[in-house]
Amino acid sequence: MKTFLFSVFALTFLISGCVVIEKQRTTPPQPQQTQLQKRQYQQREFDSADVKQVMKAVLSVLQDDGFIVKNAVVDLGFLSAIKETQISGGSSSSSRPSSASSDDFWESIFRAMGRGNSRSTSRTNTEPVRYEKFKNVEATIYVEEFGKKIRIRASFTGKVLDDRGDPLQVYEVDDMKFYQEFFLKIDKGLFIQRQKL
Repeated sequence: MKTFLFSVFALTFLISGCVVIEKQRTTPPQPQQTQLQKRQYQQREFDSADVKQVMKAVLSVLQDDGFIVKNAVVDLGFLSAIKETQISGGSSSSSRPSSASSDDFWESIFRAMGRGNSRSTSRTNTEPVRYEKFKNVEATIYVEEFGKKIRIRASFTGKVLDDRGDPLQVYEVDDMKFYQEFFLKIDKGLFIQRQKL
């Protein structure tokens, strides 16, 4: 019986090692972006001399995209807004971070191996199940004069909240295409303002 358990453990260890090696080979780690690299796509300059006009265009774009503006200080050129969406279906998630899924795998194997051993103690999970309920996107935008132009710097942060309103994930939106589309909308908004449409 002991040799059978040992062979099952050795085989499981070998298979999981192959899976880990294959996963590492197929998904190389992404290098962290420096602050300068982020700033290059998070800011853009516009041909305008009126900060208020640009802030109005930014406000219009945010409202058109479904954001609720929480704070706007014209003297500082500061805007903050939030967009909340409810996640339909509510996929379940454990109360531990998603990186613990590999730990769950090993925990289940050791638990299964310990069933035949009378000295082992089974651990029960009494933590309540948490569900992904809401997704928030928070926008922070800074508008400033830059010579004869106006410079806008925007940053977006995403949050996934559970059914109690506690954060499950928090991440910075670092997709260059997302920022390009956002600044394109502002450019269109400024054009509409200039044409008084």
